[in-house]
Amino acid sequence: MERKDDSLSKYTEQDIFRMVEEEDVEFIRLQFTDMFGTLKNVAITKSQLQKALDNQCMFDGSSIEGFVRIEASDMYLYPDLDTFVIFPWRPQQGKVARIICDIYCPDRTPFEGDPRYILKKVTAEAAALGYQFDVGPECEFFLFHTDEDGGPTTISHERAGFFDLGPVDLGENARRDMVLTLEEMGFEIESSHHEAAPAQHRIDFRYDEALATADNIMTFKLAVKTIAKRFGLFASFMPKPKLGVNGSGMHLNFSVSKEGKNIFCDSADSHGLSQEAYYFIGGLMKHMRGMTAITNPLVNSYKRLVPGFEAPNYITWSDSHRRPLIRIPASRGEATRIELRCPDPAANPYLALAVCLCAGLDGLKNQILPPEPVSISVLEMRKEEREALKIQALPMDLNEAVRELEQDSLLCEVLGNHISRKYAQAKRAEWNDYRKQVTAWELDNYLYKI
Repeated sequence: MERKDDSLSKYTEQDIFRMVEEEDVEFIRLQFTDMFGTLKNVAITKSQLQKALDNQCMFDGSSIEGFVRIEASDMYLYPDLDTFVIFPWRPQQGKVARIICDIYCPDRTPFEGDPRYILKKVTAEAAALGYQFDVGPECEFFLFHTDEDGGPTTISHERAGFFDLGPVDLGENARRDMVLTLEEMGFEIESSHHEAAPAQHRIDFRYDEALATADNIMTFKLAVKTIAKRFGLFASFMPKPKLGVNGSGMHLNFSVSKEGKNIFCDSADSHGLSQEAYYFIGGLMKHMRGMTAITNPLVNSYKRLVPGFEAPNYITWSDSHRRPLIRIPASRGEATRIELRCPDPAANPYLALAVCLCAGLDGLKNQILPPEPVSISVLEMRKEEREALKIQALPMDLNEAVRELEQDSLLCEVLGNHISRKYAQAKRAEWNDYRKQVTAWELDNYLYKI
């Protein structure tokens, strides 16, 4: 059995049993996340809770894409007690709770294909150097109507834009209930509002340590989808579901502390940034092309990363305008942070945060300085100007991104042989399947001409 030091934990086993009894919990969902960021679970009744807390609950790993072969299929679920939460949307008698689990092999070693394990490895490396890595995500999503069978559509009758309110914002009531539900589950919601595109929304919750943030992103998406369904809506985290409007991003705001102090701030610097902040930026920029296959994991992701819709296209940084890949928000002092603007909400948060922290640590350890900041939009530059400044573009499609990932030995080492190999295989198969398709655009543009 493996448990964190009780002095560092929020809950003990006794706390879990007490809450289950006092709150009339009958079902517990043992949740875990697959390689592609899809939430899975095994449900047990409270009669099996002790067995689960003793790490004796098993599942068939061969049934999960990218996990293991059938001859090595028995996997164990190790519950993380601090992730226990009761679902507010389930019945009030016989309630349903969940605990997020780590995945272990039959020999009781951590499964190297578990995304949560990958992130824990990197945060442990950072902790050994005295660093705590905190992340604040900005999660965007669309609320669409469902069809007569309850299936998702891309239809919405609203025409609202940035910061609009009801009655123009037709999703206002659903978003309010999402916020209240998330607060009931322990989230600290900092803000919520309508986004740029019709039917697009954003809810920001408070930053936390990297592993807790990745857990929170998975929980956030589940809660948003569940509450949307109550309103007869479908919540989509697809990066670019509609042509001609902004796609949905998941900007990540990073800060690193040592001995309780933010190491990114330096009031004597012209940008208010420390040398460590520059090194962290340098590491991100060095590995960005390889990271993109993780932070932007779908064929569809690259239809958001195009000119004209606010998403970044080039690998630059700035503290003076809002459109670069890496932006330094105005807050300084202990609030100094580095914002990465390319990730989208389809990303597996455990893997995305793992590669970001890995890249930043590489910058810190090897003192990688970034190029000078760019004070204007790269899109306004001529090609010759970009080349003179050695400004690189982000990968143009998933195939290019996967190729860059495979060529980045550090990222592959951090992801481990299991995930780096199987992830690349799956994403290349996704790309090959996509490029065989004949789209409506092709028919509209070519059929009548030829």
